[in-house]
Amino acid sequence: MNVIYSPLEQFEIVVLKPLSFFSLFDISITNSTLYMLFTALCILSFLVFGVYNATIVPSTYWQSLVESTYEFIYDMLKQQTGSQGQQYFPIIFLTFLFILFSNLLGLMPFGFTTTGHIIVTFTLALSFNLGLLYTGFALHGLKFLKLFVPSNVPIAIIPLITVIEIVSYSIRTFSLSLRLFANMMAGHTLLNILSSFVIAMYNAGYAIVGIVPFVLVLAITVLEFGIAFLQAYVFVILLCIYLNDALHPGH
Repeated sequence: MNVIYSPLEQFEIVVLKPLSFFSLFDISITNSTLYMLFTALCILSFLVFGVYNATIVPSTYWQSLVESTYEFIYDMLKQQTGSQGQQYFPIIFLTFLFILFSNLLGLMPFGFTTTGHIIVTFTLALSFNLGLLYTGFALHGLKFLKLFVPSNVPIAIIPLITVIEIVSYSIRTFSLSLRLFANMMAGHTLLNILSSFVIAMYNAGYAIVGIVPFVLVLAITVLEFGIAFLQAYVFVILLCIYLNDALHPGH
């Protein structure tokens, strides 16, 4: 009997420990929960190894890597938001590491990609956009609404431009979440399909035929590692741009 596996099975949520809160809320531990914990442990290990026995001049590979990552995100935040945005560096830095390690863990054998689920990326994006909206009004009050009325716009088209700006601002949550989710899901699905084809060719006795897809699998795997970093970078730099809008709505 042949069993057909779907390439989307790798994204299936599996309940490991059923839990509920007064029978009202389902707080069961799933494979997604477990891999988020793995992500947190990876981030902690990455930072701890980087600062363990740290010296003024980096003497280990890990210290150099941690400091380079720190400087990379810090410089990006400073360029996008100026000195006023530096107080938000910890959350931006942590977000970058969370997305990066979540993406990388999904590339490990038998791994699970938490960022391959729209609920995770949507919650992350929505939380930030609501936070930035609160930050804008907390810092500027009603003057924050200048963000939706660009300067030097003819009075006649201000209502139209304002509506367009509001709609554009509203879809930020969807663009942030869909971009990350779609890239992770599409790349991992393609890898699964090609890998299954290679295994099928080998089992059928056509190992030579499977060489071409095998090479493609290797090439796409390398590409996926690059995309894992790129998607974390894109998500964070867009957050920095949106943060700048909240800090400087009239600019």
